[in-house]
Amino acid sequence: MQALLDVILPVFLVVGFGYVAVWRGFFSPEGVQGLMKFTQQFAIPCLLFRAIATLDLDQQFEPGLLLSYYFASGAGFAVGLLGARYLFGRDWEDAVVIGFGCMFANTVLLGLPITERAFGQAALGPNYMIIAFNAPFCYGVGVTAMEIVRNRGGSPLATIRAILNAMFHNALVIAIALGFIVNFTGLILPTALMDAIDMMIRAALPAALFGLGGVLIQYKPEGDMRVILFVCAISLFMHPALAWVLGRANDLPPEMFRSLILTSAMAPGINAYVFASIYGRAQRVAASSVLISTAACVLTAWLWLSLL
Repeated sequence: MQALLDVILPVFLVVGFGYVAVWRGFFSPEGVQGLMKFTQQFAIPCLLFRAIATLDLDQQFEPGLLLSYYFASGAGFAVGLLGARYLFGRDWEDAVVIGFGCMFANTVLLGLPITERAFGQAALGPNYMIIAFNAPFCYGVGVTAMEIVRNRGGSPLATIRAILNAMFHNALVIAIALGFIVNFTGLILPTALMDAIDMMIRAALPAALFGLGGVLIQYKPEGDMRVILFVCAISLFMHPALAWVLGRANDLPPEMFRSLILTSAMAPGINAYVFASIYGRAQRVAASSVLISTAACVLTAWLWLSLL
């Protein structure tokens, strides 16, 4: 219980502050949209760029860590996709969106602060290694699957063009790619530029957590409850449980195993709703899944943390 109070609760209190601020009219929905645009398109990309650019790849790169996380993540997508299609009778486009929600854990807004509060900032290296591939992997899988089902019988070239266009207009993917370029080349950036990036970074997580709370109030958990609970179960239980089995099988060091499990155990990120909105499919399911699983994550994250 002390872990809940010391590690997890402060993170969700910041989310709660944003929720209450918008609910009571102290902060406008338009203000929240602007805040989330700032964090998702500027501050968090700066955070990811800085982390990847300075990451010790020789020390943090561990194929077993990435295999454990992304096999479990991909399995979540497959189970979500097929379950939505064959258990709940959704069409293929909706099924892709539901599978995406099962796959895309909130690795940045929830995974980073909870891991940092539990084990310290020095423990975040494995988190950043997972995050470096999260947006490219999840959007790559989701966009590819969606474009395939949308262009059934169409030109393969048009499908490939749509996939690449979506990937290379994503601020997170661009920031991660630039971070790897700086890391691999050893490029030394001007001190003034890095100081400015650091200032952006300090605003990233608290502003994004506050904004997340403000965004969640717009989503009402209405209808489709069986599908929503299905998404929550895969995200909060199946993904971390499978990652646990794979992490043990790959004999990961304790610090990597902790980051693997906590990152896998996070609720679906707001990108699940963003993805649904891009294609205009299963938006109510995506929004309600983010809302309910984020609330449930207060207890499920404590459960996984206590097992660690």
